[in-house]
Amino acid sequence: MLLAVDIGNTNVVFGLYRGRALEQTFRVSTVITRTEDEYGVMLQQLLALRKVPSDAIDSAIVASVVPPLTDVMCEAIRHAFAREPLVVGPGLKTGIPVLYENPRDVGADRIVNAVAAFERVKAGVIVVDFGTATTFDCISPKGEYLGGVIVPGVQVSLEGLIARAAKLSRIELAAPPHVVGKNTTHALQSGVVFGYAALVDGMVGRLEKELGFPVRVLATGGLSTLIAKHSERIQSVDVNLTLDGLCLLHARNAVALDAAAESSAAKRRPGRGR
Repeated sequence: MLLAVDIGNTNVVFGLYRGRALEQTFRVSTVITRTEDEYGVMLQQLLALRKVPSDAIDSAIVASVVPPLTDVMCEAIRHAFAREPLVVGPGLKTGIPVLYENPRDVGADRIVNAVAAFERVKAGVIVVDFGTATTFDCISPKGEYLGGVIVPGVQVSLEGLIARAAKLSRIELAAPPHVVGKNTTHALQSGVVFGYAALVDGMVGRLEKELGFPVRVLATGGLSTLIAKHSERIQSVDVNLTLDGLCLLHARNAVALDAAAESSAAKRRPGRGR
């Protein structure tokens, strides 16, 4: 099985794939003070919880937007499963040209989402990811990553407002019965849910006009299902889009890895080069 790991600023999401089929997912809080041993133990406990033996993991791939945790997670995987994980970054074959001014500045999750989205639609597409930040990533009909937009995330915006407004308190993230809130809770819910849906629709319209080609709009991320219900432009939702992209990237790079491993093994065989 393939272990796919998406390290975000708020959560770390794990996916277990058998071939291209996603069989299990796990989600834990991102804690940068955890050690490789702690993450290793956590991984084994999560697998045990779902009755998956540790030796079932035969490969792994990691995408991270939290640099201090990248090496920690890779070490945890090495210790827990004796496997060398692939890491999304320079040198990894993605299959899409990145037309950013500095490609290294693009978050790994955004590239992974672009790979998964273009593989799915084979056309111009915008991926809206509702994470710690709400991001819009634009992919051309040729499969080129063009760039995008970064907006403060839904939860980040709400928590920032509550922290600076003495009379506001935490609310349930849900759609209110009406756009016009008749109490503070409903007013906040309207602003968050309907406001972000309107933001998405407006931004997609501006992006499509500037891009000059029609686009499909896919949404992912923890709050994508909630916001998409009230958006006119989001056409489909897949909360596992990033994990699917990681699975796809692993498959694209596995052949090259196997060839490199075979070449290395051949060089070590007795009698070679004589």
